[in-house]
Amino acid sequence: MKRFLSALALASVLAIPSVQASEPDSMPVLVHYAALVQANYEDALASAQAMQRAIREFLARPSAETQQAAQEAWRKAREYYGTTEAFRFYGGPIDDDNGPEGRINAWPMDESYVDGVEGNPNAGLINDRGFAITKASIAGQNERGGEENIATGYHAIEFLLWGQDRSETGPGERGWTDYVDGRAANADRRRQYLDVVTDLLIDDLAYLAKAWRPGSRLNYRAGFVEGGRESLRKMFVALGSLSRGELAGERLEVALNSQDQEDEHSCFSDNTHRDAVLNATGIENVWLGRYRRLDGSLLQGPALRDLVAARDPAAAERATRQIAASVAAAQAIRSPFDREIIGGRDTPGRQRIQATIDSLVQQSKDLVAAANVVGITRLTLVQP
Repeated sequence: MKRFLSALALASVLAIPSVQASEPDSMPVLVHYAALVQANYEDALASAQAMQRAIREFLARPSAETQQAAQEAWRKAREYYGTTEAFRFYGGPIDDDNGPEGRINAWPMDESYVDGVEGNPNAGLINDRGFAITKASIAGQNERGGEENIATGYHAIEFLLWGQDRSETGPGERGWTDYVDGRAANADRRRQYLDVVTDLLIDDLAYLAKAWRPGSRLNYRAGFVEGGRESLRKMFVALGSLSRGELAGERLEVALNSQDQEDEHSCFSDNTHRDAVLNATGIENVWLGRYRRLDGSLLQGPALRDLVAARDPAAAERATRQIAASVAAAQAIRSPFDREIIGGRDTPGRQRIQATIDSLVQQSKDLVAAANVVGITRLTLVQP
């Protein structure tokens, strides 16, 4: 989220310690981490390209069947982007000063900024025929005038595929006829916008995949692998910040406290429960050095857990157990998420979400302790 990047920027100013020379056993971990990041971004790109093909089929032949296929492709693409959130929060390619994170995954979204909504059918860029729909113009409008003015990324695509979620039992119910000339106003521009915004997402994911590919001495991967203890610190910062600040805080606590559907992450598709699982799994992937690829193959290698276990097996085991507990707690959250957050503290849904928050908070503390074991004693984590 954009509002989170300001906290990250502040964190980078506060207390980044001078780093010592890397220890001999850090290099295999950094090399494998870079391979894991690259594999995950390549899969995020490939699954988004599959989504793009399904969307183009829908736009060419709008029907209930092609719309559903595009929606399912969106859900699958989220499965591979969600775990990449564990690579954020340290000023890498995704969220440095020029990073595309705000175009890819920003939320919450004011739907009326893009298209008509209930009570205001003529709202949005799509219904403004004076607005030229191009990748550059859409990117330029993203978050212009306010952080909820989201014009790009997964959630803009999600809204265009599902529409507003007005149901207590399911996702949005946008009809496929919204994309048929003569059946809905500005259907031609809606088709164009969905096509262009999807193309822009592909560009941004391709940029990230390229930044982590091997074989170049000039991209981000090369410098990261040579970064020694500072790169290890970044890995811990990413895992701790996603655990406490973003997932436990922005994505779960905020919605739990407000009980407002507008504060859930993937509100149009009712996919928020999967977002939580995937983010938690991304943390576990990095900690264990393990990633299950789109093609089903397993990437496994030296990881932070191994570094910690070599010095303090008990600390490594505590963190490993707690991270696994957080994944399990997130998996217990039921869909639709907007029903889980409703009610008093003793309602089962709210208890499931609170249990996940509590586990993630403890896990962030265990990760700080684990970092201390390997000599990284000052971590500036993004807080909620």
